[in-house]
Amino acid sequence: MNGESAPGWPNDAVRRIAAANNVLVLTGAGMSAESGIATFRDAQTGLWAKFRPEDLATPQAFHEHPRRVWQWYDGRRQQVAAAEPHAGYRVLVELEKRFRHFAIATQNVDGLHQRAGSQRVFELHGNIMRTVCAQTGRPIDDEWLCEHPGEPPPSPYQPGVLARPDVVWFGETLPEGAHRAAVRSAAQADICLVIGTSSLVYPAAGLPAIAAERGAMVIEVNPDETPLTASADVIIRAPASAALVALASHLGH
Repeated sequence: MNGESAPGWPNDAVRRIAAANNVLVLTGAGMSAESGIATFRDAQTGLWAKFRPEDLATPQAFHEHPRRVWQWYDGRRQQVAAAEPHAGYRVLVELEKRFRHFAIATQNVDGLHQRAGSQRVFELHGNIMRTVCAQTGRPIDDEWLCEHPGEPPPSPYQPGVLARPDVVWFGETLPEGAHRAAVRSAAQADICLVIGTSSLVYPAAGLPAIAAERGAMVIEVNPDETPLTASADVIIRAPASAALVALASHLGH
């Protein structure tokens, strides 16, 4: 089945998906890129081209240059706010209604799955549209941020502590609840659909292997080859939206 081109899905894969009870979808930057959200490194252009990821997305960077990091993420937030979920997101919303157990584990921080209407979403790397206290991790509401402008604003919980984006930076651990739920879903999955992820960033990249160990069919949807390609049961070489729309057509949506 390897090498099958989208929008044609192998009949066996369609039958397995149609008969599944438990489906886990893992999404990465390729999913949101089609909605106009640049990947982290692709966005490092213009004024940001001279900075490395560790200059913008680590606890140490925030400690040493909080204003720079805040401004970088503020620009990203504006891009996310202007984006709209593409057709592939809407397909996932419909698929969620079809299966007994259906979950999305996403490495993306843009919240587009929820905006499209997906209900069971595990945000492995956080959400850029949320803000938390840099020390306690407690959420900070928009009203406080409006009343206390700054780059970054102060935290309402600890004197001298700043607000920060609610995202997982390099060197930080994943949110325990989201990661645990994603691992549990992977271990129970009949189908693991991996969409638009480089399969390089762990521990998220380990979820397909967990699913495969339990007998799940692992399907990679990606225009490019990744480290997952060699072990995937089915490979769909296409962008997320085209592949998902084609799948919906095969399933009769």
